[in-house]
Amino acid sequence: MVSISYMKEELIHVIKDKIKLEGMLKIPPEAEGIVLFAHGSGSSLFSPRNNFVANILNNNKLATLLIDLLSEKEDEVYETRFDIGLLTKRLILVVEWLDKHSETKNLSLGLFGSSTGAAAALQVAAALGKKIKAIVSRGGRPDLAMQVLNKVVAPSLFIVGGSDYGVIELNETAFAELNSIKKLDIVPHATHLFEEPGCLEEVARLATEWFTQYLKK
Repeated sequence: MVSISYMKEELIHVIKDKIKLEGMLKIPPEAEGIVLFAHGSGSSLFSPRNNFVANILNNNKLATLLIDLLSEKEDEVYETRFDIGLLTKRLILVVEWLDKHSETKNLSLGLFGSSTGAAAALQVAAALGKKIKAIVSRGGRPDLAMQVLNKVVAPSLFIVGGSDYGVIELNETAFAELNSIKKLDIVPHATHLFEEPGCLEEVARLATEWFTQYLKK
């Protein structure tokens, strides 16, 4: 008799006091780790770019959680989108939820951050130490977490578009502050959103290799 296992896909809510965060949790059969996505300002858990990367990770036995760290009203306020302290607190709430959830509490945890989400991911990693096993920043703003980068112990991969001028330099400056295992990959010809042909596929490949190396036991 053949046993067939299916991907578990579930809309979840992280609730504390008056805060309610909505996310999409996907757990493939025999998952060997989980990647929590922190998207950038103006994006959402339905981001086609992050979902593309998440699907590749799922196909490689890694669970994923894409979640909105701000409510719709909060996201309408420009200053709130760049409130890295607030995003960090919300991301820690989600990590605590994963620690309590029966299907995720025993999985090694990695963080995937884009834009401002990358700064929040790095601040969480600095705060939680060895709890975070790996970090990937895609077109991120790690410079917004500059004051804590030297406290990050998780292996960190920065992926930047070769045509994302200005952001490349910000990543290089932040990269120099890291004391952990680290790598900076520049994807040729890619702009900030990696919309050019083949560029997002390259992001997914690099992220999958990194998380596979550091999350799987």
